[in-house]
Amino acid sequence: MKPFADHFSRISAGYAAYRPGYPEALFDAVARAAPARRLAWDCATGTGQAAVGLAGRFQRVIATDASRRQVRDGVPHPRVRYAATEAEHSALRTRSADLVTVAQALHWLDLEPFYAEVRRVLVPGGLLAVWTYGRHWVEAGAVDEELDRFYREVVGPYWPPERRWVEAGYRGLPFPFAEVPVAAPEMGEDWTLEEMLGYIATWSAVVRCREATGGDPVADLAQRLAPLWPADERRRVRWVLTVRAGRS
Repeated sequence: MKPFADHFSRISAGYAAYRPGYPEALFDAVARAAPARRLAWDCATGTGQAAVGLAGRFQRVIATDASRRQVRDGVPHPRVRYAATEAEHSALRTRSADLVTVAQALHWLDLEPFYAEVRRVLVPGGLLAVWTYGRHWVEAGAVDEELDRFYREVVGPYWPPERRWVEAGYRGLPFPFAEVPVAAPEMGEDWTLEEMLGYIATWSAVVRCREATGGDPVADLAQRLAPLWPADERRRVRWVLTVRAGRS
């Protein structure tokens, strides 16, 4: 079995504070495609960004993650129950979930046993929906040029190999389900420079770069971007969101 790659426990609080939110239209779309709205399982939930969105559409959401620290920092919601379990052993009842979701995390999972667990817990005709987003873009070209340099040259060597699936929008990743179309809405945030840098600090490549070099690449990036982005100014930050969905 593929070992759990824990890239985020050490930055759990930052993950909860700075990861971008998913569009409400995404949760509407996956809820419409599910056969019912009784129970959703959000696997590899992190600190619950997707779980809380699902809770507005489903009676109950079980949000699991292999990281106990991430689960501990999960965003509270009365319809969300957090649990620290591996993706391949959810502890959900057989044929109990109308929807299974994996937000920005499928590439970390051991796919064959995870897919077997999905088939076990989904009701007949239940839906698995996964989504991912890659590098972001900021209005104003000079900022994007600096971000591209940082992404490729500064922390590029520290991306885990699974990052290739994110950059491909999960195209080519095994997905042995009867696929159904689910529209991917635009994903964006209006952020200050500080907020965007907080998000970048949660990248797995940044975490690994810090550990390997003992330095902080985000601090250097902040200095390079400061002349290009006034501290109190909000700018639109955008991601391309890719969704794959299929029935059991």
